[in-house]
Amino acid sequence: MKNVLTITLNPTIDKSSTVERIAPEKKLRCEPPVFQPGGGGINVSRGLVRLGVDSTAFFLAGGRTGELLRELVEKEDVKVSSFSVSGDTRENFIVVESSTNQQYRFGMPGSTITEQEQQDILEAIRAMNPFPDIVVISGSLPPGISPAYLRTLVRLSKERSARVIVDTSGDALKEVLEEGVFLVKPNLGELANLTGTESLDNESADEAAQELAEAGKAEVIVVSMGPQGAYVVTKDIKEHIPAPAVKKLSTVGAGDSMVAGMVSVLAKGGDCLEMARMGVACGTAATMNPGTGLFKKHDAERLFNWLNKRSEKVVMK
Repeated sequence: MKNVLTITLNPTIDKSSTVERIAPEKKLRCEPPVFQPGGGGINVSRGLVRLGVDSTAFFLAGGRTGELLRELVEKEDVKVSSFSVSGDTRENFIVVESSTNQQYRFGMPGSTITEQEQQDILEAIRAMNPFPDIVVISGSLPPGISPAYLRTLVRLSKERSARVIVDTSGDALKEVLEEGVFLVKPNLGELANLTGTESLDNESADEAAQELAEAGKAEVIVVSMGPQGAYVVTKDIKEHIPAPAVKKLSTVGAGDSMVAGMVSVLAKGGDCLEMARMGVACGTAATMNPGTGLFKKHDAERLFNWLNKRSEKVVMK
């Protein structure tokens, strides 16, 4: 089993509640709040625990909310490697209107990370011994950290012979691809941006992704297409993985669940197609749950087995 490290530079505490109906200028009586750890890399580590894969979650934590974040992550049996910063860890607020099942999400900005803290973060990761075999960098950037910083982080990890998986967006995604990574998971809009294409559809997505692979930007590109599943593309492979039909209750956490599924197979030495199928299975399984929860293991395994059997039938034909 390969050693996995997840990195979350802009973590959060997700505070969620429900109310019967949202109306302006009225005092709304909410249900007791639920607190969950959040942020891309943290969610990936939470998902890996469910799949029986150990990982270490490296994340920034500061102030009272930082202490709570550490406690919440540890409660989920995730190995914690937190880095103390001067600013408070941010909170997000999620409210579900029970009468309509509509979800309202309020995302708060993180605290500014100083230049000295940024240098110390790099040194803390560089000093890890043994250094992880797989590094997952996932989520948004906090104020003060530029997209170019991620490129430095990717370079550091590659110099230590780690396979780097990145799930981010915008300029940060462009920067890491200039450095070159093992795997990225863009959606159609992000892929169009990266390849300078006005728009992409299911038919043109695989060709656009192969451009990135042939240019050395990433060895594996998994194009996330929501209910249409995903394309997995390398220099030698182009295959569509369909998303199983399920009753969808919420899409929150589906992207992080997908990454967790893929990393779990990679950590166990699986191939690219198996990795993509588990990613689609976990991402789809996450949509079966209400609110901000990730996937359930038995749902993910059932969908993964269905995708494997479907693939066998296609090969036989």
